[in-house]
Amino acid sequence: MQAEVEQDVMAIIASKVRVEKPALTRDDRLQDLGIESIDAVEMIFDLEEKFDVEIPYNANTAGTEFRTVGDVVDAIQTLVNNKA
Repeated sequence: MQAEVEQDVMAIIASKVRVEKPALTRDDRLQDLGIESIDAVEMIFDLEEKFDVEIPYNANTAGTEFRTVGDVVDAIQTLVNNKA
């Protein structure tokens, strides 16, 4: 289940990436991937819908909550685990 969550999260993030990158890694910084605030908001909505969770997110502080792909994966995994 954990690997499945990671794959699904990375696929959603990859759909928002604005730079050429052959594959995402957990260490990739969202800022380096060209993900802008509107992309981040869309990504949050997509993740909430996919996993049926509510992500505490403040668009005004977008850079502080999720710095890397791994941060997003870990946050979603925690929410999914807490929901189970």
